[in-house]
Amino acid sequence: MKPYYWESHHGNFGDDLNLWLWDFLLPGFRDSHDDILLVGVGTVLNRALLPDGMRKLVLGSGFGYGTLPDMRDAAEWDIRCVRGPLTAEKVGIEHERGIVDPAVMVAEMPEFQNLPKIHKRSFVPHWESAIAGMWPMTCGTVGLHYIDPRGEAGAVIREIAQSELIVAESMHGAILADAFRVPWVAVSTSNSINSFKWNDWARTVGVTYRPRHVPVSSRAEAMIKGTRFWGMGFDIAETYGEDPNRRQIDGDLVVGATQPRQTFLRGAAKQLLAAPSTLALWQASRAQPQLSEDRVLAERKARFRDVLDTVRRDYL
Repeated sequence: MKPYYWESHHGNFGDDLNLWLWDFLLPGFRDSHDDILLVGVGTVLNRALLPDGMRKLVLGSGFGYGTLPDMRDAAEWDIRCVRGPLTAEKVGIEHERGIVDPAVMVAEMPEFQNLPKIHKRSFVPHWESAIAGMWPMTCGTVGLHYIDPRGEAGAVIREIAQSELIVAESMHGAILADAFRVPWVAVSTSNSINSFKWNDWARTVGVTYRPRHVPVSSRAEAMIKGTRFWGMGFDIAETYGEDPNRRQIDGDLVVGATQPRQTFLRGAAKQLLAAPSTLALWQASRAQPQLSEDRVLAERKARFRDVLDTVRRDYL
């Protein structure tokens, strides 16, 4: 089988963990059935992403963007389970097959167990926020450890596991925190954050997605997200233009552009403009966190293991 995952040009640990998670969960899967695509962790049940004419084994993927593929052809689709009940409803299968995001199984891997706690509080932004936001500086101001979601997946996951509390804009930041029994607080910087996929996962483990609002931290970040910064509104379509990987506006880094030379005054001005973000992030780090119940998470993981057993029986 060939594992499928959405590959961000900038890196995103929640998708990149597909590169090695399935070798742990289904040893030997790569050596069998070359004609089958394993569709695992990620919001990838999207007609524009998955190829036609190839058999697909769905293990925990979710819906959230674009148009859902026509998944009624059993010769092309083997849907063992999806991320949660909202995806199950969209697909038209039993709610019971909306089990959990497979990323929770990372906590079972020996290399991530019994890690020492070295970070009091950490922040994991969405990858779009990490591209152009002032979050490393903001985190430093309020005493938060900054975890870049674009980093190597294993390293990012260790940093999450080694934290005592996670403030998460990244959904997989919260999922992995919950899996490692690290209390977490959800935040959101704009309407571009997909609440459907958050709620899809949250319902599987009995938590509620109620993100605290944190303003965007820079004008460049507002441009990427099509939101407001200090009263000025931006439109995503105007911001990105023809090539989102080469866009630079008035010297501010947007995506893939070279940062201008920083001066003390420029840095001080940006820090001052990011003050509302800094305050809101500090408040979020002191808010009451969430954590699913041990028994609920254990039950979901047990159900997912049962699904894996059926896959081993039928394919390996």
